[in-house]
Amino acid sequence: MPAASTSGDRSARDVVRFYLLDHRTPLGKLIDVGLLGLNLVFVGVFVAETYPLPAGTDALLWDLEVAIALVFLVEYGLRLYGARNRVAEALNGYTLVDLVAILPTLVVLLFPLSAVGVNVGFLRVVRVVRVLRFYRFTRDADFFFGTITDNTLRAVKLLLTVLVIFFVSAGLFYSVEHRVNPGVNTFGDAFYYTVVTLSTVGFGDILPVTAAGRWVTVATILAGIIVIPWQASKIVKEWGHKGKVNVTCPNCGLAYHDADASHCKACGHVIYQEFDSRE
Repeated sequence: MPAASTSGDRSARDVVRFYLLDHRTPLGKLIDVGLLGLNLVFVGVFVAETYPLPAGTDALLWDLEVAIALVFLVEYGLRLYGARNRVAEALNGYTLVDLVAILPTLVVLLFPLSAVGVNVGFLRVVRVVRVLRFYRFTRDADFFFGTITDNTLRAVKLLLTVLVIFFVSAGLFYSVEHRVNPGVNTFGDAFYYTVVTLSTVGFGDILPVTAAGRWVTVATILAGIIVIPWQASKIVKEWGHKGKVNVTCPNCGLAYHDADASHCKACGHVIYQEFDSRE
């Protein structure tokens, strides 16, 4: 009886793991699209709450945020349950981001704070990282709409990196400036400042007035000039290998050879790769 239970438990874990990673079956696609849509709404709620809204709308947004956070909490639990190595999964960067993204909402639910408490101080700053959940959808080249090339995947990651830098920087800048800076009343104001700053235009109509705001600006500029070129260099490097085949020489380890190469161009060792001479 215990053996049967263990087998059944293992089977259930395999099913959970499969559908959380699957992109091809109807249910796997539905889960992908559903999580992507919920993540968009989750980020949108954060942005919407920075604008002046009627009390009823604020309450509705809070209820929506709680509902989505609970769905993501269930997803987090299922990922740990279905993982082959639960410790490794718990320490995985994507999983840590998943947890941190919902922590502010859960803190308000578990402790005697008002819903307004999630909008102040450290909790608001932490909520900015929920946009990083989108990186989970770029882990591999398989998407719910099909498989894309590695180069296209790198381009998607570059675009996502730019948007994440803009969003996180704007969120942090808004969090530290909106109470004291008359030019920063909404997330849109902070996003405008971030875009103008990173594009080096610097109109000067919005300026940081706090030390934290200045440090956020410095970090934003450094991230822009370091991370974006680093991501872009991967795309350029891939273009440089266009027309080559990723075959590694067993003798010297050189990778990427011409499609019709039969010998390694570095050491002359014989390499095997299929090539259609009709092309």
